[in-house]
Amino acid sequence: MPTKATDKKHGKKLVIVESPSKIKSISGYLGEGFQVAASMGHIRDLPQPSDLPAELKKSSVGKFAVDLDKDFEPYYVVSPDKRKTVAELKAALKDADELYLATDNDREGEAIAWHLLQVLKPKVPVYRLTFGEITKEAVTRAMGELRDVDIPMVDAQETRRILDRLYGYEISPVLWRKVARGLSAGRVQSVATRLVVERERERMAFRTASYWDLTGTFTPEDASKGSTFPAKLVAVDGSRIASGKDFSDRGELKAASVVRLDEEAARSLVTGLESAVFAVRSVETKPYTRRPAAPFTTSTLQQEAARKLRFSSKVTMQVAQRLYENGYITYMRTDSSALSDQAINAARRQASELYGPEYVPESPRVYKGKAKNAQEAHEAIRPSGDSFRTPAQVAQSLRGDEFRLYELIWKRTVASQMADAKGSTASLRLGAKSADGRDAEFSASGTVITFRGFMAAYEEGRDAGRNEDATDDDAQGTRLPNVVKGDALGAAAIEALGHETSPPPRYTEASLVKVLDERGIGRPSTYAATMSTIMDRGYVRTRGQALVPSWIAFSVVRLLEEHFNDYVDYDFTAELEEDLDRISRGEAGRVEWLNRFYYGDRKDTGLHTIVNDLGEIDARRINSVEIAEGITLRVGKFGPYLEKPLPADAPEGTEPQRANVPEELAPDELTAEKAIELMEAPTSQERVLGTDAETGRTVVARDGRYGPYVIELITEPTAEELAAQPVEYFKNGKPKPPKKPAKVKPRTGSLFTSMSVDTVSLEDALKLMNLPRVLGTDEEGKEVTVQNGRFGPYLKKGSDSRSIGSEEEIFTITLEQALEIYKQPKQRGGRAVTPPLAEFGDDPVSEKPIVVKDGRFGAYITDGDTNITVPGSMAIEELTREQAIDMLAEKRAKGPAPKKTTRRAPAKRKVAAGK
Repeated sequence: MPTKATDKKHGKKLVIVESPSKIKSISGYLGEGFQVAASMGHIRDLPQPSDLPAELKKSSVGKFAVDLDKDFEPYYVVSPDKRKTVAELKAALKDADELYLATDNDREGEAIAWHLLQVLKPKVPVYRLTFGEITKEAVTRAMGELRDVDIPMVDAQETRRILDRLYGYEISPVLWRKVARGLSAGRVQSVATRLVVERERERMAFRTASYWDLTGTFTPEDASKGSTFPAKLVAVDGSRIASGKDFSDRGELKAASVVRLDEEAARSLVTGLESAVFAVRSVETKPYTRRPAAPFTTSTLQQEAARKLRFSSKVTMQVAQRLYENGYITYMRTDSSALSDQAINAARRQASELYGPEYVPESPRVYKGKAKNAQEAHEAIRPSGDSFRTPAQVAQSLRGDEFRLYELIWKRTVASQMADAKGSTASLRLGAKSADGRDAEFSASGTVITFRGFMAAYEEGRDAGRNEDATDDDAQGTRLPNVVKGDALGAAAIEALGHETSPPPRYTEASLVKVLDERGIGRPSTYAATMSTIMDRGYVRTRGQALVPSWIAFSVVRLLEEHFNDYVDYDFTAELEEDLDRISRGEAGRVEWLNRFYYGDRKDTGLHTIVNDLGEIDARRINSVEIAEGITLRVGKFGPYLEKPLPADAPEGTEPQRANVPEELAPDELTAEKAIELMEAPTSQERVLGTDAETGRTVVARDGRYGPYVIELITEPTAEELAAQPVEYFKNGKPKPPKKPAKVKPRTGSLFTSMSVDTVSLEDALKLMNLPRVLGTDEEGKEVTVQNGRFGPYLKKGSDSRSIGSEEEIFTITLEQALEIYKQPKQRGGRAVTPPLAEFGDDPVSEKPIVVKDGRFGAYITDGDTNITVPGSMAIEELTREQAIDMLAEKRAKGPAPKKTTRRAPAKRKVAAGK
């Protein structure tokens, strides 16, 4: 392919980007002669094997949509929802003299560019270019740095896609058979789940240890030397006293040389020191220096946004994507912490202007990546442009989450080029003899910042540590008195404090992302999807910010550890990433690597062989965890439960004693004591309420896993009833076996909070089972119903739901009352909907009012029927009625999204590594 754009005056140049939100900005920067279109992300992918043409389902392609007999050739199809996009791109290409593939600057973007080449089959010159940011300067630079599609990088991404298909489609069915349907295994998700489960195992095995220490408040006897300061006991008779860090997870001291104070010893020492004379034993002062953190990578951005903004990884990446596409930040998928020369100059210039020249070091700071596998975009995540916009300058165009994340990125970038924080740290030891002869030594320390440096702009957050002393954080800013060795001190107050060791803290999204990144597992750009997957699959749930594994995750991880150990091994998974990096650099071949991974060689067994030689897996053992002697937790079809084995002399047919495990109970909270309590709790008996006169069915009230409910009992047909059915015959005259009637689903209903199994009546039960209750229809003929839900009682009209006051109103509210509620502004989270950001009168087409609203993903224009996002580069205050009408008309003209079809077409790969 050529390396420079031509200067043809006729025809047009077609530029294809991934996202339509980039079109307007890039079109403006490129000017006339260019048409910018969007691929809307990937245009094709591997289909589900069930969607393959019939002739391929029984071939070597049928199992994975990958041809195992032809060097793992992928069978790609254009996604049904992208057929219209592809048709539009082909039509635009017919009128173009040149094609520019401007997909994102990472492996995935490179693969999308390659797929576009394969599908569009251009007959005009083709150029590959990337934009690190959506600014005029970046677009201009990119047009001067044209290149070819990077085939080794494409090979790496295609290998990753095929690898994930082989991994998931071979291992997931084993989970379906032995644990539960609907589960999945994945190269990164399974390892992430294992990390969370292993941490919970550590918490379950943890044994608390108690220990005591002393704290005191001291004052120099010479008042001119300073004021009161706190200190903590560190040694008794020359031996260091134990703190939380000195105990193992079994509650035992790690070293015999450490003294463990109990309550009696601590309190007696306090008494013995009441009249003791304290003196300074040593003073040490040293300079304090702290450097700023490096600019953000994808991983560190997700971690810091979780700590400071309480964003999930998914939200962070969604918001960052919008900021990038609207020209506010550079590309957000990067492993690099380096800054371009332009960015370094911009950060230093802004730091000097805002904080003063003394806050900028003489030489620029240069950062190098710490990740095992550094690749993707060439620069850290930073504000876009050769000069940065301050948060104040974007406050009118950015709102909510977008503003908060931009501000975080801006602060981190500017701070990264600022001077070190300076100060001094002082440590002193003081002591005295107690009345009973014991020598007690206390320690105090304090750090005083004399020059804040980068801290004037930004200070990095950190995750909570384990067994941390509260005084560790208090030390910064504590100014100690100006004392010297031998100075006398008075003890204002000394007290004994008891402590208990804490178990290893559960992972948060931030700390899990950090561990995955440090171990080189997966790609930071995929961590958001990984977090979503392990939660969606039910492997992990959140409690506050902590990640708590489910019991089903224990079963999955146990099966994988015992039968697919390599594939959830941390080092093995990191090595896979290193191998993919080697393929992206052209140092390894795609086909050879996939053959070794799947079929194995002399060194490695291969996934195919392992799956075929699995042998018998004891599903009951995999799904069992012994909690206490004689009490086992089972992971069943309807959730976890406890079970006691039957005694040897139990009559045949006797059911074992069982008890449900409350859903909210974390695995480490299911102790032996708690298990015994659950087993000994009285089991709820169902209560027969009576018979439904209309159906003749018995109605009962029960206590279920998710609370009390009522249900009608539907009896199975007897053999006599089945035999009494009309006989059907085959064509040869022989009678068909009697059909079993279709199973009827019983009506059920959860009890109101004011009801109980013991008091609910048959009348109320019938009302509950007949919910939702139809109130009638509105003026447009839409049905209005009332029902009870997870978050309380509510009305429903189409897709519009409204909460109502109490559960009892479900049976009493009228249609008129419901319609009156619908006339009121809709409530969200207990607050009324905010008023429109702008109003522009009625639309000339729909004749409905045009307003600008603040939505989840930013401001948008709507007339009630058509919605169009307000570009991030456009201030609401500058938006005119004419612009709003034009934007709605343009969106309306595009029509609805195309309906999905099932047509499939093969697409052969033309370029592969090693060919």
